Amino acid sequence: MDASEQLKEWIQESDNIVFFGGAGVSTESGIPDFRSVDGLYHQKYDYPPETILSHTFYKRHPEEFFRFYRDKMLCLDAKPNMAHIRLAQWEKAGKLKAVITQNIDGLHQAAGSRKVLELHGSIHRNYCEKCKTFYGSEAIQNLEGIPRCSCGGIIKPDVVLYEESLNYDVLNEAVAFISRADVLIVGGTSLAVYPAAGLLDYYRGHKLVLVNKTPTPKDAAADLTVKGSIGQIFESMGE
Repeated sequence: MDASEQLKEWIQESDNIVFFGGAGVSTESGIPDFRSVDGLYHQKYDYPPETILSHTFYKRHPEEFFRFYRDKMLCLDAKPNMAHIRLAQWEKAGKLKAVITQNIDGLHQAAGSRKVLELHGSIHRNYCEKCKTFYGSEAIQNLEGIPRCSCGGIIKPDVVLYEESLNYDVLNEAVAFISRADVLIVGGTSLAVYPAAGLLDYYRGHKLVLVNKTPTPKDAAADLTVKGSIGQIFESMGE
């Protein structure tokens, strides 16, 4: 039995699957992985993405931060791909308990997933740092320069920047789902960023599946590795 067939069998047999995903799930919807520094960044920006997306940079150079954020992070036209769609179908069928994601694009919810734990926040939630008024993504998109609330405060995206802590409650809930899972499918992530990558250590089962185009540091610990496009692989899994 090849890896894809084994994964299909595990999915069919289980009603306690948890999915943990990263940027590779969204790149197939046309959303760029900001971690891969290409020529475009060097042509348009004086700093690497990791620097621009840090709390320090946001505070010191908000105008440059929002220029990058609108250009690279605010992908409001993106549509869910087969990975998002299949996960939503598995949840609806009572097989999948939760999606834990490092992505901030809201595509899991757009595909119909209900239990989505967003470790790094969401572009669809924004708030005034001064009066805490809530704003949707359009407020950032439609305002030029530094987006400001009517009270004068800066409207900050509810996304976790470098140097900022992950939400404690979301992290705790993710740990609870992973520790109770029968099948844990990890897809589209290099598993190089902590503390998110450390969540795998809480898995107690024997069906840890890694779906990725390239090897990860956790491959040796996996019970099954499936190489390739996560959208294509999930599409072949059927409902």
